[in-house]
Amino acid sequence: RMYYTHFGLTEAPFSIAPNPAYLFMTERHQEALAHLYHGIQSDAGFVLLTGDVGTGKTTVCRRFLHHLPQNTQVAFILNPCVDRIELLQAISKELAIPASENEKPSLRQLTDNLHDYLLSNHAKGVNTVLLVDEAQQIHPPVLEFIRLLTNLETDRQKLLKIILVGQPELNDLLAQPAMVQLSQRITARFHIYPLTVNEITHYIHHRLQVAGYTREQALFSARRIKQLFIMTKGVPRLINVICDRALLGAYSQNATSVGAKVLAKAHHEV
Repeated sequence: RMYYTHFGLTEAPFSIAPNPAYLFMTERHQEALAHLYHGIQSDAGFVLLTGDVGTGKTTVCRRFLHHLPQNTQVAFILNPCVDRIELLQAISKELAIPASENEKPSLRQLTDNLHDYLLSNHAKGVNTVLLVDEAQQIHPPVLEFIRLLTNLETDRQKLLKIILVGQPELNDLLAQPAMVQLSQRITARFHIYPLTVNEITHYIHHRLQVAGYTREQALFSARRIKQLFIMTKGVPRLINVICDRALLGAYSQNATSVGAKVLAKAHHEV
């Protein structure tokens, strides 16, 4: 962006990419991470993390993946809108399980291969985790199949820990009568809420600081923060998009901070 040098920035402070370095840890985000860590270190069945669009679920997952406990291997599934065989193939690829010699392996064969691999990891003291993002997109039969994967266990513990991350519709999916067995196996549930006005202030300061901003003047005044809160209802992704557009607008006017009209125009454009 052209405005970097103008504001003394080294990179984009309001990119919507889920960069863990920019994760602003509210108490809710810290609790969400704690739930994920507890879920993989205990003998939990399923761990559920939900939140509205743009509240930072994927970014929390990235932070989690960058700070895994020792002896932990994760299969991270980003596109769960697949059938059972495709899901197993995706898990196998993530875990680097050797591909079957059969060009079109059966569901049974893929499941057996996964089971053997999980037993091998268990024998080596490796904790294996399946993390599914955008889990509200999973077809119910596939979700039921994922539940069956938790039956892969030894006499003492489950061989595969499962974390489901998704939008609030995931709760509606799990509330269906056909999902009662899976729902009963969820041992930890957590929901990420949007930011408060005070949190937005710290959020913006944090992102600007990470991007190299060192000037004393605030790019966004307290009034602009309140304006942002009304516009975005505290959703980080919306805050990012509007702030990025607003900085570009301020730069085009050769301003050193974001004014009310510039912010309003940015909101209108977004």
